[in-house]
Amino acid sequence: MSFLFGKRKTPAELLRENKRMLDKSIREIERERQGLQTQEKKLIVEIKKSAKQGQMGAVKVMAKDLIRTRHQIEKFYKLKSQLQGVSLRIQTLKSTQAMGEAMKGVTKAMGRMNRQMNLPSLQKIMREFEMQNEKMEMTSEIMGDAIDDALDGDEEEEETEDLVNQVLDEIGIDINQELVNAPSSTVTAPAGKGKVAQVETTMNEDGGGIDNDLQARLDNLRKM
Repeated sequence: MSFLFGKRKTPAELLRENKRMLDKSIREIERERQGLQTQEKKLIVEIKKSAKQGQMGAVKVMAKDLIRTRHQIEKFYKLKSQLQGVSLRIQTLKSTQAMGEAMKGVTKAMGRMNRQMNLPSLQKIMREFEMQNEKMEMTSEIMGDAIDDALDGDEEEEETEDLVNQVLDEIGIDINQELVNAPSSTVTAPAGKGKVAQVETTMNEDGGGIDNDLQARLDNLRKM
């Protein structure tokens, strides 16, 4: 009837309609099978009842009906399985068609994007990015070197002071304490040798002499 009005169904609509018909048939077969199973149970009850009453003729007839009913139930099982297989194939076709439509849309979108992309312009952008990136790295390196140079002086001063204090600690001399305990009289010795002379005088007054190793360390301090 659809051809009379000039309207044709699409493949997706045909697949959907056929699948709906198959599902309906499967439901009808399932209802028939359930009805036969109910009839089978009733026949079993009647056969037992007739057997107890000694009606063997009726038992044989109902036994034949039971066998036919069981065969019919088995046929319905097979038919339902076949219809479900056909329905599964239709569902697979629908999924394949949907995937094809999706791939078609993606292909069109990719084509439009590729046509809009300007490869020379993109290459120019990448070259500009690389150049700016290298410039930024050079600037960062120069600034880092300048900061390191500015901080090197302070670090050297601190290291020098720490080294002197370490040496003085090893020989057991506290410069600040020696300056406090120093006599108020002026020593006529040269300024460069005054500190060492005060140290030697103080240590001699305490009752201890300076051994050769200590004298060598003091000489090293005098040269620094």
